[in-house]
Amino acid sequence: MQVQRAGAQAGCYARGSMTPCRVASRALGRRPLPLLVRAGRNGNGSGELYAELVQGRVTSGPDLSVTVNGLTFPNPFVIGSGPPGTNYQVMRKAFEEGWGGVIVKTLSLDSSKVVNVSPRYAKLRDSAGKVFGWENFELISDRPFETMLDEMKRLKQEYPKQVLIASIMEEYNKDAWEEIIGRCEEVGVDAFEINFSCPHGMPERKMGMAMGQDCELLGEVCGWINAAATKPVWAKMTPNVTDITDPASAALKNGCEGVAAINTIQSVMGVDLDTLRPHPTVEGYSTPGGYSYKAVKPIALAKVMKIAKLIETEYAGKGVSLSGIGGVETGSDAAEFILLGADTVQVCTGVMIHGYELVHELAGGLQAFMGKHNFKSIAEFKGHALPYFTTHTDLVQRQRAAIAAKKARVGVANDAEWSGDTFVEQSQNMVAN
Repeated sequence: MQVQRAGAQAGCYARGSMTPCRVASRALGRRPLPLLVRAGRNGNGSGELYAELVQGRVTSGPDLSVTVNGLTFPNPFVIGSGPPGTNYQVMRKAFEEGWGGVIVKTLSLDSSKVVNVSPRYAKLRDSAGKVFGWENFELISDRPFETMLDEMKRLKQEYPKQVLIASIMEEYNKDAWEEIIGRCEEVGVDAFEINFSCPHGMPERKMGMAMGQDCELLGEVCGWINAAATKPVWAKMTPNVTDITDPASAALKNGCEGVAAINTIQSVMGVDLDTLRPHPTVEGYSTPGGYSYKAVKPIALAKVMKIAKLIETEYAGKGVSLSGIGGVETGSDAAEFILLGADTVQVCTGVMIHGYELVHELAGGLQAFMGKHNFKSIAEFKGHALPYFTTHTDLVQRQRAAIAAKKARVGVANDAEWSGDTFVEQSQNMVAN
């Protein structure tokens, strides 16, 4: 393992050891080493920073904390709703590792209607055998609502300063939405994320994506929710629509303080060419699921950019937040979402593949990006790339103008073109530096 100095970068752990670098260096009687570089997870030899986190905060280097809708996250990395937030044990692990926040696996009042099957996941690999796509048709939480309430209450008692967000979903029933919000608030959750976007199973009950694709219905339900909630509310968007700004706008117009995007993309992973059955197969049958992980990042970035443009245009200065989701595996991935206007970045599949300790690499990688550009806080670069998106028509006009300007600067083609009146200008047009 190579040791590299990088100025005021994050304190780090040596991968494979839970001894902080700064402790190890003190034992040698030397100045603490600010970071360690280790071989990449994928065996490609690339170095990845591994930041030390204390209650989610970096111990040195650029500040990663963000304040969103009145909530302070020690870093922008949030456990996305799903298996990584399914019970007390795993959520406790997330807080212990230093995640900036945790979103509980989506809850409903009556978990008896939720029945999962197995296998329910499938992987898509590249030519080298590495996973870059992941499909699931896992449902929302199948654990009793009362049990989840007890566990969320316990988490808030043990980690009062950490951000715990309840993801919730219900049918088209105002009383049910009011009840689930009230009972979650009683145990101290910090905010809500409304699952309008699960693409499998739940739409059969007119929930999840089925609600998120109907802007009129979504808007009405958001009105119910925001009339009942005293905590911030984020609406989680489905990408399985023509224009994601339509449901995002409906949610914001009806009181939501933020938007999260994207949930998984409806997919069929493939067909087994030996058995002639689709993947994943349950008793010989399958159903379309949700696609996630690295392969969806370009799609997620485009959707986040469009929502950020909407917020910038119609909700500037109103405190509306945006949580980016889709294919985040490195600090560099997170930086891209933030550059496109995201306040926080959620990770779910990445945790299922790499574990909860991934947050240290995310934080270290993001700090490395910030150090490269001399950014001291996330606010300094949030949305920085947004102004550089335009229409194709404008791109054509810009390129034509640039070509014309370049031609104008070519200068004289031969000695006969020199002019006494513009001699100096002609000379300068042919200077390269």
